[in-house]
Amino acid sequence: MAMSRETLLGYLTDAFPEAEITLTDLAGDDNHWQAEIVSSQFAGMPRVKQHQLVYSALKGTMGGELHALALKTRAPDS
Repeated sequence: MAMSRETLLGYLTDAFPEAEITLTDLAGDDNHWQAEIVSSQFAGMPRVKQHQLVYSALKGTMGGELHALALKTRAPDS
């Protein structure tokens, strides 16, 4: 199984509607994604907590429909 860019982007924009999201298909197979997410929701939050929020937004698809996701998360520059 694979997850399309549109599906992945849908999950992320539902959870982070104001975020700047950049998706990169690392292997060209819809299975290995990198997501760069800049969201004010991440302000003052340690990176591990930011990543937990993202995984939560994916509603259990990690490891199944979504095989691999490299994350870069941060709050916007002040």
